[in-house]
Amino acid sequence: MTKRVFVMGANSAIAQALVDLCVKSGQEVIAAGRDASVLEALYGQMTGVHIVEVQACDSASVDAAFEALANSDTPVDGYAHCVGSILVAPLTKTTDVQIDNVMQVNLISAMYGLRAFLKQAKTQGQGGAAVLVSTCATGIGVPNHEAIAAAKAGVEGLAKSAAATHAADHIRVNVVAPGLTDSPIASAFLKSDVMRAASGKQYPLQGVNEPMEVAHAMHWLLSDGAKRMTGAILNVDGGFRNIRPLVK
Repeated sequence: MTKRVFVMGANSAIAQALVDLCVKSGQEVIAAGRDASVLEALYGQMTGVHIVEVQACDSASVDAAFEALANSDTPVDGYAHCVGSILVAPLTKTTDVQIDNVMQVNLISAMYGLRAFLKQAKTQGQGGAAVLVSTCATGIGVPNHEAIAAAKAGVEGLAKSAAATHAADHIRVNVVAPGLTDSPIASAFLKSDVMRAASGKQYPLQGVNEPMEVAHAMHWLLSDGAKRMTGAILNVDGGFRNIRPLVK
């Protein structure tokens, strides 16, 4: 089991559930995000959680956060990247600014965070585990998901290549690929009972994800239970990506 987990984007719903699981498992957590006051409100009273203000899309900010932890008695041996956004729009109606933002938030931030973690884990020489977040929309064509699917497909390619590069260092890199998850960033798709029901019907296992369901998968990938897992894409999507149920 990883002992000290750096959670980037710790204000997200999935990250909050993951931090809770880590703390209950006796792990120390570095909760990182762009607004320390928000993190303080979430975790200020939790034992074992240390708050760090980091701009995930700024490589200097990310590197500085890891460098500040480099000489700690407890090395960071786990990394979870929970930074992300959703954009549902056809490419023909997606602006340059939207494309840049989707790539920065979803792919570039993942590259910065993973790079900083890998450098530190490799230097420490004690191995480690990282888990990134993708989407079920990378594995099957979903209308109006061009930008986000491209960015998250990049996350999956990033993880697989990094896993290959660092297997000899005993550093594992995996990905969870959720379906629609009941969280603030997905609220536009779940704001009424009718919309929630329509969204849930898209999945073979009816309904949408709860944040804790995704967090459990991430927590497992960081644990010794997944010590033979690297370069994997774990689908937490009610079967959306891989199966088509019988129509009755």
